[in-house]
Amino acid sequence: MTLRSVTWVAASAFAAVALFTGCASNAHIEKDASADFSKYRSYAWLDQPAAKETKKSRKNDLTETSIRNAVNKQLSKNGWKEVRSNPDVMVSYDLLVERNQKQQQDPVYSDAFVRRYYNRYTGRVNTIYYPSQFMGYDSYSTTVKEGTVTITMIDNRTDKTVFQGWATNELVTSNISGREIDQSVKSIFKKFDAGK
Repeated sequence: MTLRSVTWVAASAFAAVALFTGCASNAHIEKDASADFSKYRSYAWLDQPAAKETKKSRKNDLTETSIRNAVNKQLSKNGWKEVRSNPDVMVSYDLLVERNQKQQQDPVYSDAFVRRYYNRYTGRVNTIYYPSQFMGYDSYSTTVKEGTVTITMIDNRTDKTVFQGWATNELVTSNISGREIDQSVKSIFKKFDAGK
């Protein structure tokens, strides 16, 4: 493998890692240590305040449906059931989309070049190839949009918050998509262990 190939492979690996980490959700959870999650088996959604019907509220309806479907799927995997009356836990969500500054670093390489010289003893023109060299990183700041999904669970009997999980995703478009919501909710529930 030539030095040029090694340089290209290294740059490709760096780009793949940067892309993967840029898309990954950053999830955190907080639990009430005194809550016995093994006793929770049913839940109901807290109603969101009613809004006047507009194009924006219809878009919000799709977002709300995406969040509820993603959470329902994860809770169902944990053996929980959505009920209409007397649930063990009340579930709510919050969604925040905001601009943020992100530090970026791009690798910088010198240009590869070729030098030719004439060898007077052999009468030939020889070529020396100089591959590109890693010179460091170019650091800069960019503005990105981030969406944070927060899931909150409240014990229906005591009105105490027993669980809160949130995940932040860098958004590809100006609004959070159903796929990004699903990814955020999954990352929250990867840290959620209903048996503890």
